[in-house]
Amino acid sequence: MIEPRAASALLVSALIRRIQDDGGSAMVLARGDEIAGSIIVALADRGVPLGLVERVWRFEGGFGLDSVGPTDPIDQTDYIARRRRTDPDLWVIEADHRDARAIAEALLA
Repeated sequence: MIEPRAASALLVSALIRRIQDDGGSAMVLARGDEIAGSIIVALADRGVPLGLVERVWRFEGGFGLDSVGPTDPIDQTDYIARRRRTDPDLWVIEADHRDARAIAEALLA
C-alpha cells in the first residue's frame, strides 16, 4: 500500500511558520527538492546549538526524527556541506526555539 506524503516544501514552510508563531526563529539554510527532498533541522535554543535531526522513513511505517551528525557546531557545518554535495535535494532548516525538537517531531514525524 502506498502511503500519501506531504511535499517537503510544504512541511518546511509549516515548520518555519510554527516556530516563528511561537516566538522562535527559523529559516531555510539550503533549499532542496520541493516534493521529495530529505529534511535536516539544525536545532538551537537562544542561539545555543542543540544538534541536528533528520526526517527519516521508519520501516515499520511512517516518518520519525533521528539525531544525525556531530555535536560540535563547526563539525556540523562540514557535515551539512558533505551531505549537500552528495544529496543536492536535501533541505537544511535552522530552528531556534526552546521546544524546537518537539515542534519538529509534531510536524515532520
